[in-house]
Amino acid sequence: MKVFYASTLFGAMSLAAAIDDGRFGDGRRVLIVSNNAAIPEVAVPLDRTPGFTVLRSRFDEVRSWNELIAPLHPSDWRARVIEVPMTERLIRSHWGLDEVEELVLESIAVPPARTIAGLVRDCPISVYSDGLMSYGPTRDPLPAEIFRRIDRLLHLDLVPGLKPLLLSEYGVAPEILPDERFLSVVHEVTATAPDMMAGQAMILGQYLSALELLTPEEEAGLHESMLRALAARGCTDVVFKPHPAAGRRHAQLLRAAAGDLGVRLSVAGESVPAEVCFAALRPELVVGCFSTGLVTARRYFGLQVASYGTDVVLERLAPYENSNRIPVTVVDAMLPKLSPEGHIERPPVTDLQALVRAVGYCMQADAYPDLRPEHIEHDPRYFKRKRLETLGFVTEADKPGALARIRRKIRSAI
Repeated sequence: MKVFYASTLFGAMSLAAAIDDGRFGDGRRVLIVSNNAAIPEVAVPLDRTPGFTVLRSRFDEVRSWNELIAPLHPSDWRARVIEVPMTERLIRSHWGLDEVEELVLESIAVPPARTIAGLVRDCPISVYSDGLMSYGPTRDPLPAEIFRRIDRLLHLDLVPGLKPLLLSEYGVAPEILPDERFLSVVHEVTATAPDMMAGQAMILGQYLSALELLTPEEEAGLHESMLRALAARGCTDVVFKPHPAAGRRHAQLLRAAAGDLGVRLSVAGESVPAEVCFAALRPELVVGCFSTGLVTARRYFGLQVASYGTDVVLERLAPYENSNRIPVTVVDAMLPKLSPEGHIERPPVTDLQALVRAVGYCMQADAYPDLRPEHIEHDPRYFKRKRLETLGFVTEADKPGALARIRRKIRSAI
């Protein structure tokens, strides 16, 4: 028996691609689903979304983590150490999880995946990545009873040539899922998707306020700024793809802004994956902040993409170890940017592998000592001066003659 866990349709599609590619062999498959929205009771569960229907046949049974632990929240609850043996027996008995051969999880460092790993013990673990997060360091240290069981990391090749840092400190080998398998699953789901209004451009929402990167007002303002920039480009029909956990407020606010700009705004279903929208609608331009959808749009569908607002997020991210730092860094350094005036500006050429390794080291220096570079240029977008000083890197201000050069610049400016 293989036990799988997924919280999003994107994750379930990735699992289906891996199953179709023969990565898990034959035998009984049980899928545990969870709804990790801030208020799960008002969000559509994964297994009740229209697109899940075509994925259901890959699994013999589907179980709900939310129903099992209700009224507790999946992202918050975990069993106390003294309760683990009892809780494991209860779960295995309740769901019939006898002789589990393999546990397959996403987001292993945080609940509920970490909680499930601690309760379904004595079996190997495979981890599959949740987008651009795979290129960043492991968010939190894992206990030995979990990391010693992890055999592999399955991930989509979102950025060819860029090797994931996730779990590499534990010697876990990454395995790439074939593009054609994932795209085949996307097209399956697309065939069942509800009719959607096409548009010249698409805005991807991310629910940044829930991550406490922006306030709700600032996030609404970010969406409106994207819309204004698209209107400045001459886009009169725009599709907004809200984050599945964002609810309706973002769409309502953006509709009001669209009316003032003379733009017709249509809203894609919250439970419809961005990749399905790309396949069905083929927009001319996809805009977002640092969504993985920007990369899948370009990588798998050949669509033009542009980021917007990454500079604000890079400035706000705290602490430096914040696990969103690598996704924002990758998007900021790799993808074109949309200006407020509607122009698309290409980023300067960057050694992305070196940048990701350096940022990853600065995020988790103790876990990744082998990533330490000889020198880091102080680019304030990606590296905080205080962080570099803490890690013992010489910054420009520390070099001999720096004070004299600064004084000369001041005098010349007067």
